[in-house]
Amino acid sequence: MAHDKPFSQACENNKQPILERIRSIFTSPGTILEIGTGTGQHAVHFASALPHLVWQPSDRPGASHHCLGWIKDAALTNLLPPVTLDVASERWPLDHLDGAYSANTAHIMAWEEVEAMFSGLAERMTTGMPFCLYGPFSYGGRHTSDSNRQFDHHLRSQAPHMGVRDMDDLLDLAERASFRLESDYEMPANNRLLVWRKP
Repeated sequence: MAHDKPFSQACENNKQPILERIRSIFTSPGTILEIGTGTGQHAVHFASALPHLVWQPSDRPGASHHCLGWIKDAALTNLLPPVTLDVASERWPLDHLDGAYSANTAHIMAWEEVEAMFSGLAERMTTGMPFCLYGPFSYGGRHTSDSNRQFDHHLRSQAPHMGVRDMDDLLDLAERASFRLESDYEMPANNRLLVWRKP
């Protein structure tokens, strides 16, 4: 039932602007892994609008059930049941991917997990396929807004391993994992959509 479903206002606000970007990125049919599906609002919105894709939701151990309400209610044939994914594990639930998407995860994960996410995707993604990473990022150690600076401070006060990630660090990490930054789109609410590809 609808009232049992978790709801994120941020997801509701950003799902359409993100869709308008990824529609021109995920153009080939294939399986897209969503890392950190959360409530499932993005998964349902994207899978319904992009029927040529098979959308595979995932979340960390103990959290993958949170999206079930949205996914079951949507009853979309191209939206799969969620799988549990520990990005730091050598064993992932999928061996082959045609692309990946993750929103608002890099600042929650420990840096070692961000590294593991990139390297794990590099091992399983086809050459030329995109990895879209959405969220707030800093550039050369400078935040793009006061709200992002406050958000970063809030995250780090909650847990030292969390924090808004800097583009310089991500570029170094991506290069080690054989990803190249193709696009960096400005998004609402001081967020960015980063498009990485395996050359």
